[in-house]
Amino acid sequence: HPSISIKRLFFSDIVQAGLLAVLAVAEHVGEFEKIVLLSKRYPGFIFPCLGVHPVQEVSPGQQRGASLKDLEDALPVIEEYKDQLVGIGEVGLDFTPRFVSNETDKDDQRQVLIRQIVLAKTLDLPLNVHSRSAGRPTIHLLKEQGVEKALLHAFDGKPSVAMEGVKAGYLFSIPPSIIRSEQKQKLVKQLPLENICLETDSPALGPEKQVRNEPRNICISAEYISQIKGVTLEHVIKVTTQNALRLFPKLQSAIRP
Repeated sequence: HPSISIKRLFFSDIVQAGLLAVLAVAEHVGEFEKIVLLSKRYPGFIFPCLGVHPVQEVSPGQQRGASLKDLEDALPVIEEYKDQLVGIGEVGLDFTPRFVSNETDKDDQRQVLIRQIVLAKTLDLPLNVHSRSAGRPTIHLLKEQGVEKALLHAFDGKPSVAMEGVKAGYLFSIPPSIIRSEQKQKLVKQLPLENICLETDSPALGPEKQVRNEPRNICISAEYISQIKGVTLEHVIKVTTQNALRLFPKLQSAIRP
């Protein structure tokens, strides 16, 4: 199961689960070097995506919305490793009330996202997009900016909003938390399989609430999607793999559909 977005990597578990490739997606500049080093240590298996997440950690337990200063710190490192990247991410918008208190905070996030959209276009790379409590604004902004290649991960908006993204050609990745999320189940019912990828988002969004998620749980996403769609597990794996390769063509070196 190739299309995986994970934040912490446990390699023995990953290999034993039969996973063929991992997208390691950054959230802030402090992770960039670590992710690139991991991709060099496990070439053809770990693929790096670098970007500035819309929520940044100030100190343990204290977070705020991203600012242009966060992006300015990150851009030189992205430039240094641009030829090794398979995507720009995790980027996006997060309008959860505890992270934004006014329109200025929201606009700061929008500007950070727009700058990274321009970067992704320049590098001809897809975007890995976060859109918590901001599904409609995120999709509208992506469309306004002419984005053609995007993966909206763990989308928490309405299926009707997601379908606007489908019309724009965007993909949506589904985490193992689908087994306990009525919203994710409704989303999968509406989304065409050709617009779905699999993800774990480890260590978050696992099958059990407040229990650390593991990369091997990506099979749970595939199995539950097959039940909802009424198709075989093998068909879900085949189509979602093809979708991942279409969006992230650099994975071709590791995956043979």
